[in-house]
Amino acid sequence: MHTEVFWKRSRIRQGLSVLLLGSMLASCTATQQPAATAQTPNGGATAAGGGNGKAATIKPYNKVITEQAQTDEGLFKVHKVDAKYYYEIPDSLMGRDMLLITRISKTANRIGYGGEKLNSQVIRWERKDKKMLMRLVSYDNVANDSLPIFQSVANSNFQPILQAFDIEALAPENKGVVIDVTPLFTKDVPSIGLDDNRRKSYKVSRLDESRTFIESIKSYPINVEARHVLTYNATEPPSESRSGTISLEINNSMLLLPERPMMPRLADNRVGYFSTSQVDYGLDEQRAKRRTYIVRWRLEPKDEDMEAYKRGELVEPKKQIVYYIDPATPEKWRPYLKQGVEDWQVAFEAAGFKNAIIAKDPPSLEEDPDWSPEDARYSVIRYFASDIQNAYGPNEHDPRSGEILESDIGWYHNVMNLLRNWYFIQTAAINPNAQKTKFDDEVMGRLIRFVSAHEVGHTLGLPHNMGSSNAYPVDSLRSASFTAKMGTAPSIMDYARFNYIAQPEDKGVALYPEIGPYDKWAVKWGYTYFPEAATPDAEKDKLNAWIKERAGDKLYRYGRQTGNPIDPRSQTEDLGDNAMKASTYGINNLKRVMDQLVTWTSEDGKNYEDLDELYKQVIGQWNRYMGHVSSNIGGVYENNKTYDQEGFVYEPVPVATQKEAVKFLNEQAFKTPEWMLNTDILRRIEGTGSVERIKNLQEGILTRVLDPGRLGRLIEAKELDRNNYGMTNLFDDLRPGIWTELSSGRSADVYRRNLQRVYVAQLSKLMQEEQQQVPARAQAFMGFTQVDVENSDIRPVVRAELQRLQRDLRAAQGRTSDTLTRYHYQDLVQRIEDVLNPRRQ
Repeated sequence: MHTEVFWKRSRIRQGLSVLLLGSMLASCTATQQPAATAQTPNGGATAAGGGNGKAATIKPYNKVITEQAQTDEGLFKVHKVDAKYYYEIPDSLMGRDMLLITRISKTANRIGYGGEKLNSQVIRWERKDKKMLMRLVSYDNVANDSLPIFQSVANSNFQPILQAFDIEALAPENKGVVIDVTPLFTKDVPSIGLDDNRRKSYKVSRLDESRTFIESIKSYPINVEARHVLTYNATEPPSESRSGTISLEINNSMLLLPERPMMPRLADNRVGYFSTSQVDYGLDEQRAKRRTYIVRWRLEPKDEDMEAYKRGELVEPKKQIVYYIDPATPEKWRPYLKQGVEDWQVAFEAAGFKNAIIAKDPPSLEEDPDWSPEDARYSVIRYFASDIQNAYGPNEHDPRSGEILESDIGWYHNVMNLLRNWYFIQTAAINPNAQKTKFDDEVMGRLIRFVSAHEVGHTLGLPHNMGSSNAYPVDSLRSASFTAKMGTAPSIMDYARFNYIAQPEDKGVALYPEIGPYDKWAVKWGYTYFPEAATPDAEKDKLNAWIKERAGDKLYRYGRQTGNPIDPRSQTEDLGDNAMKASTYGINNLKRVMDQLVTWTSEDGKNYEDLDELYKQVIGQWNRYMGHVSSNIGGVYENNKTYDQEGFVYEPVPVATQKEAVKFLNEQAFKTPEWMLNTDILRRIEGTGSVERIKNLQEGILTRVLDPGRLGRLIEAKELDRNNYGMTNLFDDLRPGIWTELSSGRSADVYRRNLQRVYVAQLSKLMQEEQQQVPARAQAFMGFTQVDVENSDIRPVVRAELQRLQRDLRAAQGRTSDTLTRYHYQDLVQRIEDVLNPRRQ
């Protein structure tokens, strides 16, 4: 019975009583609360949140909610009287779970972005004598209420009180209470205001209540939306620093959760889904067991279609997923945003549903004067007039079951500039449509459709699948027939962007991903309805069998996103199954773009702003390729498996692949990329900077390659298997690329001298500095391997490398006739000496 705690099914006939943990707590609370008719007009309670320290008195309703009150009806009545706001909360909502979501709605530069979530928490209204309590509810720990351990779990998870309010008046017929919520939004309540990290970063001292006010509070059928402007005194505000002030508008949504939670589906790390989890103490386990559920919409066949669904026929769901287009969206882009939504219909067909997801224009004022994008019954693609180059796809879900309740996708106007840059840099070498700085509307519309589909995928519960694009062989992405059928990646949820691999002779090749095989499979796995399953455990075997059927097929592999990929197959912005080969093709195209950059950006009477921006985009794309390759060094493949599958979960990247990666870096990164030094461009966009730019790029690459975590993985891999690639192998392979001049006697130009100084500097850091500490819980996502540098093999190997370099540099001084090169070698000898023997300084 354990996991049935979050749902009921009317067709369970065995007499099971399956109840919410919260229902029991709510009923216990209700028995302690006096009936409304027992209230007296006098009281002596003091408000914990909003009281003035005086005895509270329950007044007649019409003395509080006067004739001047402006009333908004919805989930519950919201009244505005002068500058005060009152909530009239009916008895029917006492003890009901509500999701309180805090987002930034308006902000200054560098404080955040509109729509960014700051907090999400479950709250419950509870009446206590002459008080109304807003309690925080946690579903981190649960147990079925029929089990003896239930009361212990309840006692160990006592609900904190976020805010307490005096009851100002009783609702008519004593069917609820009226409270003044003004202080909730005008005083400093950290959980619904600026988050703790920003407070510390900007050195916030306090909330200035004289410059804090409520903008509006509106009530809708299932939610209440409160907007309030908060002004903080801050020593280091990120914008307008001289003001010593941070002001931002916050939106707090109070969303009623379903009375009957959806039956959850157990998560599996072999299929990518956002998730929610609890520790279930009611399981028949000898330890506290965490249960993790995927986040998804509630899609069920209509009752009259159930038999057809069982036969495998496509049916429409009881309730479609509907996205409305923000009325602020320019007319010409609306069809493309809609197409991005409805592109997912083919994926839901894999789960047995037709027309499961659709997009609509919003109703006109005449058609529905009450329609609002803030109404939680509607999911909306919100269009922001902002220079932020981004779009995002959040979802709000029930933490009890993972059911997605609504989603407002954020779409910033300037995401088009980001798309222009990506498409230009990655495809212009072969694509005439991208060989200009302003694309035709049809071209830009298709790019908008691509990003729309990606963001919608997030709102369906799908995270990034960064391992998807590795499924396709590099040369297959040069094939028109292959890409026409398969797109450029098996999942649109990868950051596969556009086809930078295709060469000019590859006619008719596809340039962007579509809803792919993985997307269809993931939706099938997450959304297929099993009428015969009454619990998540009852459907687990079937779902596991589906995964095993596809095990070993790269099309269906899920590669999780990490900050610094340890598995080189799961990276952002990459394509194909070999980063070295793919990046070589990519660099060839970058060179072609560079040769034509002045021509493709030219326009009479126009300055060189676009030329400058796109030149730097070319450099940035090259740097991404270097990152893709670097991740192979010290890389570890991650293939999530269960005990009923053969093979290891973790395997080091093969030696040959790692050696290929170092060889690539020597040729493409450490050998000066002279094609970047295009004077026809540089003399138009800058007076100076190219020398420092190349140095910084090479320094960044060396920093990645010589990262202590990477070196630690090399050491461990070699120890576990002597045939693996090790740290000494890395230095042996790097040396010929970075120190070519030492043996040849050739002079080293300024770019090579900078590279060699940077290399010595990186080795010096390894000798002198400790690795940055990262909290253990963040290490997995960040791709961080913790190493005690001082007490590892890193310093002995680095010391030996520095000593060898010092000998070679001394010997090389006599072989060069170039004065600057000789001075350079002398300087490096001294720098190494200062590191090896610091006491002699």
